[in-house]
Amino acid sequence: MIQNRCYEEELFLRNNKYIFFVLVAVIVLLGYVAFNGIEFAIGDKEYEIKGMDKMRYGIDIRGGIEAIYESKDPDIVPTEAQLDSARAIIETRLDLKNITDREITVDVDNALIIVRFPWSSTEIAFDPQKAIAEIGQTALLTFRSPEGEVLLKGDTVVSSKPEYNPEDRSYHIALEFNDEGANQFEQATRSLVGKNMSIFMDEDEISSPRVNEAIAGGKAIITGKFTVEEAKRLSDQISSGALPFSLKSENNSTISPTLGRSALDVMINAAILAFILVCLFMLLYYRLPGFVAIFALSLQVIGQLLALSVPQFTLTLPGIAAVILSIGLGVDANIISTERIKEEIRDGKSVGAGIDAGFHKAFSAVFDGNITVAIVAIILMKFGSGTMISFGYSLLTGVILNFLAGVTVSRLMIRSLSQFDALKKPVLYGARRETK
Repeated sequence: MIQNRCYEEELFLRNNKYIFFVLVAVIVLLGYVAFNGIEFAIGDKEYEIKGMDKMRYGIDIRGGIEAIYESKDPDIVPTEAQLDSARAIIETRLDLKNITDREITVDVDNALIIVRFPWSSTEIAFDPQKAIAEIGQTALLTFRSPEGEVLLKGDTVVSSKPEYNPEDRSYHIALEFNDEGANQFEQATRSLVGKNMSIFMDEDEISSPRVNEAIAGGKAIITGKFTVEEAKRLSDQISSGALPFSLKSENNSTISPTLGRSALDVMINAAILAFILVCLFMLLYYRLPGFVAIFALSLQVIGQLLALSVPQFTLTLPGIAAVILSIGLGVDANIISTERIKEEIRDGKSVGAGIDAGFHKAFSAVFDGNITVAIVAIILMKFGSGTMISFGYSLLTGVILNFLAGVTVSRLMIRSLSQFDALKKPVLYGARRETK
């Protein structure tokens, strides 16, 4: 029984001795995507994974736009509560687009909402009027009877989202109203059974579904055998119309970078230099484990770049600083594990047993150090704003990737290399067994 188990373990390790090369190939592939991006098609649909060249930078690096919103109807003077509600809706829209480096202020005296946010990564003309379209439509949404009577407004809509209907393999839009809207919607649908209820953005009709029955409970669906694109477009229009009043923005201007491209270049050069020096130190001092640590750190940095570029999360200079700090955390994790491996081999364990025992004993120290940093990062993202959110997000992704790369991937790679006879020498792991 014991011999059979040992044989199975030996067979498993022998069959997995090339894991190192597989993981290196994966790291190289991810590195290519992180730096260059990739475009591909599935069927008739085209997809793009944006790389570092299309990363969205904050106002401090690339500048941005200042848009001043006011009521579209000059006869309407919005209250402070309505202005705050509109500010919250605009803020939510920017959050959903991962535009964290933004500033939204309310000028109650002049009934204005001032929005500042960075340029899109694809913006090349730097046209403010085109850029503010990213915030979404600012028209007033209304539900109307066939006679044009306004039955309820968009600010009563809590949520609007597309959902798939497996019965007819199409999409519909699911609506949910607040308590006030639920009562108004029930009364409206009760009086319009068999008729159409039109949905308007200002004076433009965007949909006119037929009411089949009175709808109570504040939840409804709009059917029509929509495609996923059609359902999402209508859902987004309804969501964007949940403003307490219609807005317009005619006074727009560009914002110059507070630090500029030169500051970005300095930070990037500093990060590259720090990474090279760290890799040289790990390689020269820790030898084979240091060699493996270079790939683990590379994977961590590549993962952070993808975590920023793919969702287009705004990267500010504090965010870059967090990436550099994360590299330090990754180095720390590799050093702790490597020192433990060295001690285990020095105490007489075989290389394989020393690697397993070293990672096992080092895990608690690595976990404690990273979990405290993760808590701080989450607090910054929860209660911070602007550049602090960018710093917290970059730091949190660095901690998560440190566990993946610095612990899991490092162990797989070094265990894989240790299966080769030429790499089983204790001296390659910085250890010499003590002689008695």
